[in-house]
Amino acid sequence: MNLPATPLPDFTAPATLRAHIADTMAFYHPRAIDPTGGFFHYFHDDGSVYDASHRHLVSSTRFVFDYAMAAREFADDPLAREYLDAAAHGLRYLRDAHRDAAGGGYAWTLRDGRPEDRTHHAYGVAFVMLAYASARKAGLDTAAWVDETWDLLEARFWDADAGLYRDEADANWNFSDYRGQNANMHMCEALIAAFEAGGEARYLDRALLLADHMTRRQTALAGGLVWEHYDRDWNVDWDYHRDDPKHLFRPWGFQPGHQVEWAKLLVLLHGHLGARSDAPDWLLPTARHLFDIALAHGWDREFGGVVYGFAPESLRQASPARGAPVADVADAATWFCDDDKYFWVQAEAIAAAARLFAATGDTRYRDWYERTWRYAWQHLVDHQHGAWYRILDRRNAKYDDEKSPAGKTDYHTMGACHDVLAVMRATTDFGARA
Repeated sequence: MNLPATPLPDFTAPATLRAHIADTMAFYHPRAIDPTGGFFHYFHDDGSVYDASHRHLVSSTRFVFDYAMAAREFADDPLAREYLDAAAHGLRYLRDAHRDAAGGGYAWTLRDGRPEDRTHHAYGVAFVMLAYASARKAGLDTAAWVDETWDLLEARFWDADAGLYRDEADANWNFSDYRGQNANMHMCEALIAAFEAGGEARYLDRALLLADHMTRRQTALAGGLVWEHYDRDWNVDWDYHRDDPKHLFRPWGFQPGHQVEWAKLLVLLHGHLGARSDAPDWLLPTARHLFDIALAHGWDREFGGVVYGFAPESLRQASPARGAPVADVADAATWFCDDDKYFWVQAEAIAAAARLFAATGDTRYRDWYERTWRYAWQHLVDHQHGAWYRILDRRNAKYDDEKSPAGKTDYHTMGACHDVLAVMRATTDFGARA
């Protein structure tokens, strides 16, 4: 993508991140609000809506997160009240339209306000919990709904023998044999948020259990990284979606974005558990390992950015020791199975790098933070209309003008800024150079 040069701001300055959140919110607010209920989910680059009647559980919940977090961040701004009202507006739609009051589940998609797909996805319920927890942080009275969601997960999704959540069930709660890491990763995220919102230890303890099982037990079956897909007994399924590596929620291959996202969550757990002197000693080394390998194999040295996926064969060809520099892995591009550049992958790398730098003091992570931001600022941030483009090809060209279809909402991009702001407020030397 040939763009005019855009001046680079100081990415170590809180003002830069706050301004970027505000600019991104300005793309969505107030045009995302559907006065008849919930939010619009499909936006072109210029902000125009291209499907006004369809709703997806992931967007419905992520918009609540966006608005609740913005209300907290800009609490002294006149817009804070509007943001909080919008979060409450989204919660009403989540309760009244998505939720099945009789069965307790949530419709995956809706058309014209009526359920279209009633499949029960743990991935979706994870974002339900995140929405309720984020709203609670912002001051809305959602504590009972957080607890209600915990009960739903315990009754329907929790597999006590595996110590992980089952993935999907039909409308009558018959579960498929598919098991996946993605739902468990976002469940870990939601449980941490629930702990942060209310302080109940069960949420943090469960988040740690998921992290342990996914990033240690399951990675031991897959060459040291988090694989996406498993059978009902949690054996690695190397072939699931091999013919569909670009699947939106269940792609084939190792996903660098999910390795770094787990790294971020492990550092978060280390901080919370350390505060009660209960942090296992494997958390930070595992976080560093996942991040380092992901960037070693996933950074595109020719065109910049982190790719979407790389093949398992790459680990057998070259896998650096923990702490080895990225340059030690030769010909990484040979093993890319999806070389597109997704917005969320770069955002999660930014957040993870910031948290790793703060936790370890290793300046390599600060360098990765700034390097990834520079790439995103040049290629993915829309400096004309606001928000981020969703996906670019390997050479950083857009495929279309659908900036925010169902599932996006810039939850990852603004979430990364909120993450980094939290890091900056907890340390005095984030931008300091030795």
